[in-house]
Amino acid sequence: MIDLATLIAYVAVVLGFVFIPGPATLLTIARATSSGTKVGIATGAGIAVGDIFHTVMAMIGISAIIAASATLFSVIKYIGAAYLVYLGIRAIMEKTPGGPAAGALAISAGKAFRQAVLTEVLNPKTALFFLAFLPQFVRPENGTVMLQ
Repeated sequence: MIDLATLIAYVAVVLGFVFIPGPATLLTIARATSSGTKVGIATGAGIAVGDIFHTVMAMIGISAIIAASATLFSVIKYIGAAYLVYLGIRAIMEKTPGGPAAGALAISAGKAFRQAVLTEVLNPKTALFFLAFLPQFVRPENGTVMLQ
């Protein structure tokens, strides 16, 4: 099991990252303001699922393979960028008539969740973050690495 000092350090660092706005934060805010609290929460949950995916990939070594291959990293980066452009174009095209006061069409919580998962999974910087960050807090002498 993880020792208390390591857990406190981990929580402190993660809390620091929570308050630094990035693409995931901006997506969550955009969804919550355009479609409501329920959709904002679903977006945040989708991002969390994407982070769990990256955690598993780091644990089994896939993130290390991505980091070692410049070509694979670039492919994932461009697929992720293309997906974000696609979402942006869809958001522009789905605006309701009547100008900015009319606002954007609301999307379902399920659709927001799926978009958030895909957005986070296709973020290669997140994969590299987990690859560089998580191993610092794993101590083999504390038991099963997978449980830590």
